[in-house]
Amino acid sequence: MPIYEYVCGACGDAHEALQKMSDAPLTDCPACGARSLKKKVSAPAFRLSGKGWYETDFKTGAKKNLANSSGSESGGVKNAASSSDSSD
Repeated sequence: MPIYEYVCGACGDAHEALQKMSDAPLTDCPACGARSLKKKVSAPAFRLSGKGWYETDFKTGAKKNLANSSGSESGGVKNAASSSDSSD
């Protein structure tokens, strides 16, 4: 859902509102109650909601474990350190 920015023409109060794109623009200022709220032109912002987006969301089979299969976890680091110690 997009986050829209509004500013009141009467009191100058600025605030953000989380609205659907199909919702009508707000007109009543929450600070002073005047009907002079205007939508500001600003960079678009949105919020992702739900349980999240993960690397494994659209992978199947063995591809789901790509992060663990490379050996780049702490176990791989320990093995590299112990092999360099034994060569000294």
